[in-house]
Amino acid sequence: MTDSLGWRMKFGVVAPSTNTSVQPEYDDLRPRGVTNHFSRIVIPDVRVTSDDEFVAMVQLIRDATEAAIDSVMTCSPQHVIMGMSAETFWDGQGRSDDLLARMEKRAGVGVTMGSHACLHAIRQYGDVKRIAVITPYMPVGDAQVHKFFTDNGFEVVTVKGLKCPSPMLIAHVQPDELRRAVLEVDDPSVDLIIQAGTNLALGAVAAEAERWLDKPVLAINTCTYWYALRRHGIDDRIEGYGSLLTEH
Repeated sequence: MTDSLGWRMKFGVVAPSTNTSVQPEYDDLRPRGVTNHFSRIVIPDVRVTSDDEFVAMVQLIRDATEAAIDSVMTCSPQHVIMGMSAETFWDGQGRSDDLLARMEKRAGVGVTMGSHACLHAIRQYGDVKRIAVITPYMPVGDAQVHKFFTDNGFEVVTVKGLKCPSPMLIAHVQPDELRRAVLEVDDPSVDLIIQAGTNLALGAVAAEAERWLDKPVLAINTCTYWYALRRHGIDDRIEGYGSLLTEH
């Protein structure tokens, strides 16, 4: 017998308790027969106005992640999605791989992380060499994303960090500000624009921006959910979130 609603796939998702974007975006992307079951990485909505405060916030997430995985595994999901971002990029490719191995060991099932999902998404677009990145982070977080992508052979033309003053307030960045950020990082030499920071609701704006710019614009929540689906042979084409989910 399979789950009556999640008869194709039952995903467990862990995301910070301050995050209000991952759950609605993932639910918008959810095909029929796939269900999302959330567990919260419990952190306070701390002030983040400096690099030191950003590092302290990441440590809060780091300290609470395994408990969130333990919680979601009580519903026996077939796969776990990490609906958090900074930690998955932290200190480059090697540490990201180690984190994935540790999370899979803890969960006892496969895990999809944003960092790895972004790589797989970018590689759908052929010979991409030069990328631009948008984040909600402080400069120390931007440096981690830059290192991860350069570790993987990409030239990072620019990283625009929005310096959001708390983890919860990332979700308050409005579409007009996101549109301006996309236009600011674009350059004729940029092959693709990608975004980190799962509480930054860029999915629909990224889909619009692909039409303005005639190049791929990828949001991390879209990449992560797409990769989790495709890893399990679920190839539904989903409208409204850009070319990744309609063409790949």
